[in-house]
Amino acid sequence: METPVSPPEQNHTTDEARGPRLREIPVRLMIPNLITVLAICAGLTGIRLAFEGRFELAVAMVLLAAFLDGIDGRIARLLKATSKFGVQMDSLADIINFGVAPVLVSYAFLLDGAKSFGWIAALLYAIAAGLRLARFNVMEDRGIKAPWQSEFFVGVPAPMGALLVLLPVYLGFLGVEQTKFFVYASVLYTLLIGFLLVSRLPVWSGKSGRIRRDLMLPIMLVAVLYVGLLMSYTWEILAITAIAYLCVLPFSARAWKKRYGTITIEDERTHV
Repeated sequence: METPVSPPEQNHTTDEARGPRLREIPVRLMIPNLITVLAICAGLTGIRLAFEGRFELAVAMVLLAAFLDGIDGRIARLLKATSKFGVQMDSLADIINFGVAPVLVSYAFLLDGAKSFGWIAALLYAIAAGLRLARFNVMEDRGIKAPWQSEFFVGVPAPMGALLVLLPVYLGFLGVEQTKFFVYASVLYTLLIGFLLVSRLPVWSGKSGRIRRDLMLPIMLVAVLYVGLLMSYTWEILAITAIAYLCVLPFSARAWKKRYGTITIEDERTHV
């Protein structure tokens, strides 16, 4: 009697042999990453427009990139779509949109007039922005944070640095003549902003601020007024915003010293 032939073992060309199965993911998980990609595209397009001599549109694209890069994380948290991939991608986008793009636009418009000094200033600013972002990521990863970290940044945040470093460009759009003095002053200004990015200066973040209920509507009206003026007098309002922010920095440091003057940032081991 013939022994029955056992059925062939199930071929292992199943899921294990084929590798991990592709999983479907919700569309909401893609939205923050798409915003990050659009931010990168806007930043790189701004660089191209600058070297084509279309400076106003270039600055607009860089500011759009900074805006998109600044909201993608918030949208991810709002949609509950945060992921390690998104965090890494956002970090890589930050150095382009907050570090490289704005200073290259400034270099093409103005700093190139200072020859090698202008390029050195651009390089130092971009490197400072990268160091600032790296320090921010390290501090965000800490499980235990100092009490003041909910109220203050260490150094000027990179998104604001992108807006500040373009101040000479705004002034150029407003008709300030690009004299030799103005060009070299812009080189020193670029170095100053790079220094503020990597400095230990306590900068008020506004994260833990509270607003009285009776002031909410007036503040909303002021915000609407600001946006309306920004749309109508773009370069004037951006220049005023940058100058006002720089003027507020000493008061921010004074507020930190008044509240946390008994400790130092280094004592809290926040430095890399």
